[in-house]
Amino acid sequence: MSGKHGAMRTLAGTAASALAPRLVGMAPTFTTGFLHTALERALTGVGPLPPAAQAAEAQLAEQHGDRDKAVREVIENHVAYAAAGGFATNLGGLVTAAVTIPANVTGLALIQCRMVAGIAHLRGYDLDDPRVRNAILVSLLGEDKVDSMVNKLRLPAPPMALATAPVFDAGTDRAVANEVATEMMARVAGKRVAVAASKRVPIIGGVVGAGADGWGTFQLGRYAAREFLPRPGF
Repeated sequence: MSGKHGAMRTLAGTAASALAPRLVGMAPTFTTGFLHTALERALTGVGPLPPAAQAAEAQLAEQHGDRDKAVREVIENHVAYAAAGGFATNLGGLVTAAVTIPANVTGLALIQCRMVAGIAHLRGYDLDDPRVRNAILVSLLGEDKVDSMVNKLRLPAPPMALATAPVFDAGTDRAVANEVATEMMARVAGKRVAVAASKRVPIIGGVVGAGADGWGTFQLGRYAAREFLPRPGF
């Protein structure tokens, strides 16, 4: 069984590397504009989801002012949102990937932006500050990717340092948005291959999608909670 799972992971990784650039090319809006739109909607609210700061404040009230507990609640809520979204967009076959991957990326970016923004708000960061918004997007890359980019000088600093930088760097903002878009497409493309490989069992694809999106969102939430240290007074 472990050999089969290992083969599936290898296949998923190979397919992700090949599919992601092609899908980004097929959907050019998955670049700076796409991510900034997702972030803006996360901050201002969309559909039944209130703005990130408002939702975070509601959690803070429920936890009687305990910010650490509120942060944990924000993470747990968004893990549930991501899992539900992952289930809904991964029931189709690999043939429909060109449609369902963009849908999954759109929803996942919105959910994860909203989660990280809520954490940043609870830790005392100004969500209107472009440096903080840039740091939120960087967080979506995940700890390993951020560390790798910083070491290779492709990124000047991790989220915490970007959020508190002396000045906002528009060039870094554009580069980060493109990196995040490509990384998210690669993750979802790889997940789609794993889903397709498990299609012999009814609805297992949705379960795989839900688990992958939920676990990935949980990891990002924990990373953001470590990066966005409390500001003075918070």
